[in-house]
Amino acid sequence: MEIKRDTLEELKQWKESRYRKPLVLQGARQVGKSFILKRFGAQCFENYCYVNFDFEKEHKAEFAVTKDPARIVAYLTTVMGIDIKPEKTLIIFDEIQECNDALNNLKYFHELMPKQAIVCAGSLLGVALKRSEVSFPVGNVDFLTLHPVSFKEFLACYNEKLSEFLENYANLATFERIPQIFHTQLIEAYKLYLCCGGMPETIVRYLENHDWNDVDLVNNQILTAYELDFAKHIDSKDIPRLYRLWQNIHDNLAKEDRKFRYSLIEKNARAREYENSVEWLVSSGLINRAFEVNNIKLPLSSCKNSSAFKLYLVDTGLLRTKFRLVPNSVLQGNNLFTQFKGVLTENYVLQSLVRQFGNNIFYWNSNYQAEIDFIFQKQEKIVPIEVKSTISTKSKSLSEYRKKYKPELSVRFSLKNVVKTDDLYILPLYLADYVIKMII
Repeated sequence: MEIKRDTLEELKQWKESRYRKPLVLQGARQVGKSFILKRFGAQCFENYCYVNFDFEKEHKAEFAVTKDPARIVAYLTTVMGIDIKPEKTLIIFDEIQECNDALNNLKYFHELMPKQAIVCAGSLLGVALKRSEVSFPVGNVDFLTLHPVSFKEFLACYNEKLSEFLENYANLATFERIPQIFHTQLIEAYKLYLCCGGMPETIVRYLENHDWNDVDLVNNQILTAYELDFAKHIDSKDIPRLYRLWQNIHDNLAKEDRKFRYSLIEKNARAREYENSVEWLVSSGLINRAFEVNNIKLPLSSCKNSSAFKLYLVDTGLLRTKFRLVPNSVLQGNNLFTQFKGVLTENYVLQSLVRQFGNNIFYWNSNYQAEIDFIFQKQEKIVPIEVKSTISTKSKSLSEYRKKYKPELSVRFSLKNVVKTDDLYILPLYLADYVIKMII
């Protein structure tokens, strides 16, 4: 089974761009970077040349002795047995953060061999750059981020006809009430996604055998692999703190206000002791961070409170597994799940917003009297997002925000069907991936 990724279309657009530079594809481990680049090479080029610098370390020596892209291509042609032709062959450098010289050489591919299509992937490239472990060819590369599989992509695999209906509905953007038969089916699909998450291997396992034990097995293996990266890529003295932070992220999210508190990691813990660990997890793509804002003005980033933030996992399925929540508690909504359904829903919505609008997602707090779950800026428009995990749509916080700032539009996600007034959009949670298409 193959999951169709929207990123493939973005890669095709990159290929056709007259301003194309070598491309760096970022993203957390296990989100499918290697697969999508190989698929891109197979579909859009006559052939591709794949080099993994973590697995095939012997290639590093050639990049250490030359910066000439023509010589690099000649070397790859010989050792890989592939006839490499500009425009017809895609060169893929995987785990490029493991070879600083190859990363540097992207500059010379751009300057001296611009017609040669070259793409790179690096799970921990952001970490390496933050620690100055690699030098980077600034201005000579394009960037793209691959996130976990979205609900929209999941739905296309799970129920193609339902996916087509939702795509057509979003494209029309009429905001008419969705027929109840479709609404019910889409809510069920959304709950399945909330349990399964967006890791490609996890989704394939579920869709092939519908075994939740298998799903949790894969998710736990992914979580373990992330922890093994800690020991491989950071100083040994920092491992205990990073590990404690990672183990306690869900404990912070379990609190009613979700605000991250260092004291929940260990008693008397201070920000300066753990801030490097937080940055490591953000740079590696394992967590998404939303900073607090107390005031609203343009640019929104100028209102950021750097000392107050919330940390969410990169994937809601991994978070469910980390919480050790059995899928039936999510699907059937029993009482034991009540305290967790809000955080899983928020995690899901934040993932969707980050995919569409980037990492500058905030939340609004008004002296602890009112709070808006998420808020973002798109051009001159600041949009508040309220998240409800049930059918209830009552909210004092959003009412207070709207009264104070009079936003052009506000969005409330819930399990309720579509309702639209002049400046308030009440949307079902399964439409989160279509915000940029429907309202911006």
